[in-house]
Amino acid sequence: MSWKDTAEPLLVRMPAVRRPEGHVPFKRKLAWTGGVLILYFFLTNVGLFGLDIGSDSNPLGRFASILASGQGSVMQLGIGPIVTASIVLQLLGGANLLGLNTQDDPRDQILYQGLQKLLVLVMICLTGIPMVFAADFLPPDPAVAQSLGIGTTGVQALIFAQMFVGGVLILFMDEVISKWGVGSGIGLFIIAGVSQRLLGGLLSTPFIGNQSGIIHTWYLYITGQQATGSLFTASGIETLFLSPGGGRLLALVTTVLIFSIVVYAESVRVEIPLSNARVKGARGRFPVKLIYASVLPMILVRALQANVQFLGRILDQQLANMPGWLGTYNNAGQPVGGLFYYLAPIQSPGDWMWFLQGTTTNEVWQILLRIGVDLTFMLIGGAIFAVFWVETTDMGPEATAKQIHNSGMQIPGFRQNVGVIEKVLERYIPQVTVIGGALVGLLAVMANMMGTIGNVSGTGLLLTVSITYKLYEEIAEEQLMEMHPMMRQMFG
Repeated sequence: MSWKDTAEPLLVRMPAVRRPEGHVPFKRKLAWTGGVLILYFFLTNVGLFGLDIGSDSNPLGRFASILASGQGSVMQLGIGPIVTASIVLQLLGGANLLGLNTQDDPRDQILYQGLQKLLVLVMICLTGIPMVFAADFLPPDPAVAQSLGIGTTGVQALIFAQMFVGGVLILFMDEVISKWGVGSGIGLFIIAGVSQRLLGGLLSTPFIGNQSGIIHTWYLYITGQQATGSLFTASGIETLFLSPGGGRLLALVTTVLIFSIVVYAESVRVEIPLSNARVKGARGRFPVKLIYASVLPMILVRALQANVQFLGRILDQQLANMPGWLGTYNNAGQPVGGLFYYLAPIQSPGDWMWFLQGTTTNEVWQILLRIGVDLTFMLIGGAIFAVFWVETTDMGPEATAKQIHNSGMQIPGFRQNVGVIEKVLERYIPQVTVIGGALVGLLAVMANMMGTIGNVSGTGLLLTVSITYKLYEEIAEEQLMEMHPMMRQMFG
């Protein structure tokens, strides 16, 4: 008896959002998408009952925006468990340890979806329990423990229960959008979180934030309420270009540049001509984009790094005398030495610009080694996860060839055969997938090193621009299908 026969009674009973029986009108899709987005914003403002409000610790650190986490809210875990479960499944599927044929076997498709949900529940526990019980990231409020008479452990259990419910809610919110809305719920939540920080970095003032945004800062410079110093001195250049409380021109330039590069890269493609064998004169093109696997595999790479850093912070709190070679941490909970320092990604100019005052205190060779490790990890990890992503989402040459053949299309000048189409696609898709994944990894590291508006990570900015671009394309496609129903029948 295989593991599938043993686990099937459980996996097929995992709760799921019912698929629509027919075509969902575009306006209804927009309504579902907007409604879930409003619910997400609402939940990120629902605080965890029993949490000590005086605590400002963020267990996910700078990865919070990528993982769509709401610090101190029921959305504390964000999409982290979903992404971690996807990493595990992709690694198992890549090693062919699952034995599931998710392309042609409906039974295996149901088992895969059930296994993914089960793994998400496991990851919620594996992430949330250490965050609440094994470390001082989310300390309970002693007053609540005393008033309820359940003790500190009881309040911690209450906090975890709320986080568990939030993790389950975001799982089904993602499924609702995937089946009834437009785009992906995970992508939509990332856009929401990163956009909030971008707008805050642009528009915030001391009255509504901890520090002035770029627009308010330059208003103070222009009106003479804040001195800039001489532009011809090192301190003046540092203030206007690099200082978090200064002009932040470098962050503005980097944000605009990354936005332009991603939009351009999304438009770079190899178009394979197609013709319909049944309808004479019906022609089309299959685009193989430079970023073929999209930027979403970067979530997997950064989530893996986030889990490594989360483990390091737990070890630092639990081990009284953690070996120095393993990691040393400052009062802010950031690694400043040891293995976890070199495995930590570069997140801002202050992490590597040793020539600036009040930034890093590490030696130059240590900083260069950390940059090299981060760059290598992102290049190789981006390429590997892009390949896994393409294979597990039916975007590979074999699955794509079947889709083209089933739609009645063929490549002009070639026989109408799945194998022939697959051979043509193999000339482009594998190579473009690896190159695009490595390119995205490089852009993410460079954006982090230069800094961005609102201190969003480079990966978060890449994800936001790319997901927004794809969302625009999907909305345009949905409108086309609404205007021409025959197109919907032709492309399924």
